[in-house]
Amino acid sequence: MTSAPRTRVLTGITTTGTPHLGNYVGAIRPTVQASRDPGTDGFYFLADYHALIKCDDPARIQRSTMEIAASWIAAGLDPDKVTFYRQSDIPEIPELTWFLTCVTGKGLLNRAHAYKAAMDKNHAAGHDTDADVTAGLFMYPVLMGADILMFKAHKVPVGRDQIQHIEMARDMASSFNHLYGEHFVLPEAVVEESVALLPGLDGRKMSKSYDNTIPLFAPAAQLRKLIMGIVTDSKAPGEPKSTEGSALFQIYQAFASNEETAALAKAYAEGIAWGDAKQILFERIDREVGPMREKYEALIANPAELDRILLAGAEKARRLATPFIRELRQAVGLRPLALASGTESATKDEKPALSTFKQYREKDGRFYFKLVTPQGQVLLQSVGFDSPREAGQLIARLQQEGAKALSTGKQHFPDLSLDNERLATQELEKIIQFK
Repeated sequence: MTSAPRTRVLTGITTTGTPHLGNYVGAIRPTVQASRDPGTDGFYFLADYHALIKCDDPARIQRSTMEIAASWIAAGLDPDKVTFYRQSDIPEIPELTWFLTCVTGKGLLNRAHAYKAAMDKNHAAGHDTDADVTAGLFMYPVLMGADILMFKAHKVPVGRDQIQHIEMARDMASSFNHLYGEHFVLPEAVVEESVALLPGLDGRKMSKSYDNTIPLFAPAAQLRKLIMGIVTDSKAPGEPKSTEGSALFQIYQAFASNEETAALAKAYAEGIAWGDAKQILFERIDREVGPMREKYEALIANPAELDRILLAGAEKARRLATPFIRELRQAVGLRPLALASGTESATKDEKPALSTFKQYREKDGRFYFKLVTPQGQVLLQSVGFDSPREAGQLIARLQQEGAKALSTGKQHFPDLSLDNERLATQELEKIIQFK
């Protein structure tokens, strides 16, 4: 009995700063928990190419890479059970970025939130539209698309502000598939509504930009000092206090159980002193983070071990990336010249040119696909589907079952002739044989 296919989940963190409590509850902790799901195949990476878009301080990028890697592992990520790697250790990713660049419309990139925000900022300041806007910032969505599409991720956990990038990756994949055949999986964004967004020391969102963060693995004494500096109102001990809008309470809630949260809410209503409330928060955070701190500090003190872990993860990732980029090179025509059509010097053990599926969307809003021979002959032309998933599911069945799937799904190919059915059956069998 074969096991059900695992869902491939991918997520990355940009290496531009020291991980803080907000990063922990919003990204690190949930991804570690998700990595333990036996039904998922996890890909976790350090987005150091992305960091170059935002940061021109080499020492900071190197330090951040080390701190984020150590934080993930200290928080419980098991590199032996997931694929954990540094983006820059996968040379196939920038190559795929170029392939995607060549099928991505500039108009699509013009609509990217980060680029539009940069333009709006320039307009407001009276500057030239593209002042200080690098090509890296403009091309950011393509690099992100390559990160996702390289490993055929099914699901990508993101915040709401990142959904657009997943939609753009889907557009890039569809454009490539339409031109060169069915190679990419169309990813789906997963928005975790329950993930907390922590306020910082000043009550605003915890962010390096606001300089209001609490470092995740700060020494206990520093952690306590920072927590004691959280901004509160001026209500004295004994006066009832509201949990609504209280940064201190919101941070506590992200770490505490329901019972603990209810107990602190009761203490607020009874007029707990702010100093006592902050001490409770410190003790609760340190209870969770403290046991991880020793492992984190040991890893930071041994960068060679972190390098070993990341390079082992890169080797694992490249076992997928290297053959896939070879497949894509073949698809776009970057092939050995000896394999050109009609050249007798092609070796017999080379994989033959196969018919490919091309999936696309028409002006009616429906999704179609066709099976096309290397010579351009259309063997199958599908009806329209309401979603790309429906079309993709039938393509997957044809690739796995061949003639059986074709015979049971003829209603999807209303113009199928007997000759084309015979040829399509032969081509499907080749696809199954050489896949």
